[in-house]
Amino acid sequence: MSKLADMLAQRIAATGPITLADFMADALLHPEHGYYATRDPFGTAGDFTTAPEISQMFGEMLGLFLAQTWVDQGQPANFTLAEPGPGRGTLMADILRATAGVPGFHAAANVHLIEASPTLRKVQQENLAAYQVNWLDDVSQLPDAPLYLVANEFFDALPIRQFHRDINGWREVQVTLSDGILAKGLSAPAPIAALDHRLDDTNPGDIVELCPSATAIVEQIAERIEGNGGVALFIDYGDWRSLGDTFQALKAHKVIDPLTQVGDADLTAHVDFEALAVAAKGVAHTTMIGQGMLLERLGITARAQALARNMIGKPLESHISAHRRLTHPQEMGTLFKTLALHPKGSPTPPGFAP
Repeated sequence: MSKLADMLAQRIAATGPITLADFMADALLHPEHGYYATRDPFGTAGDFTTAPEISQMFGEMLGLFLAQTWVDQGQPANFTLAEPGPGRGTLMADILRATAGVPGFHAAANVHLIEASPTLRKVQQENLAAYQVNWLDDVSQLPDAPLYLVANEFFDALPIRQFHRDINGWREVQVTLSDGILAKGLSAPAPIAALDHRLDDTNPGDIVELCPSATAIVEQIAERIEGNGGVALFIDYGDWRSLGDTFQALKAHKVIDPLTQVGDADLTAHVDFEALAVAAKGVAHTTMIGQGMLLERLGITARAQALARNMIGKPLESHISAHRRLTHPQEMGTLFKTLALHPKGSPTPPGFAP
């Protein structure tokens, strides 16, 4: 049992079962033993690989997405260019490189990274040393200015609550103890107001997940866009409406039991994009589309072909594989979904127009 698992077991023994959200929050962000607080988990040497680490083309396409949206909205001066959960800073570095030639974009941009992990902040500082960057602890600290934000694989790591539909209401998944070991349990059945709207499309035995922190964050992002303009692009694995158990743990690129290796494995859950859209009060949202479709509409294939002209052998094979992995329906192309928020009455962001 890890040090953090032992600490949680002692807490549960003393005060009773905890929610899955409380378990995730400690497992990922405990200041001494939490997963993100103690390591750089990205890449082949880590536990998972995100799209920016697969190919520079991903960040290049998103940079052009942001720049075009900025132009379409009248090129506002002194805007906030932000990314929550920026990993190693790879995505923001690619965005800034791709937009360097857009007249006025860098002069107007104030870069803000929202990062809770001291370990990852150090990596980001190294990878973005050529740029002026500000670090924030949470979204609430974003400046009151036009906001151009990209959140890639951010919402999937936020703590979730998980509920099993019961004949008499909902039973919440809890983390409890079984013979001194962490184990899952269920609360007594009870009505859950936040799930009243799911009684019509679920049956006893179905599982629904809620992510209260995600909706709260989206509300703050939408408030800034409504007041000042801008765009927010969300990219994550998930679907339009939560249904089923998607809570999982990854260690060394393999799925493991989430209640083992606590603090040493990544914990995630699929994102409910409908909940994000509903939380975006006061602004418009696009239709949710797959990552592959968005990247293709933004021109990733033409960019891939241009880069391939100077490649041969293994580099070319890796390049072709990266393009496929980002866009193909059997890989990240449809598993990952995208949704954008923008001011009501503003042009539809590039890539999302029917």
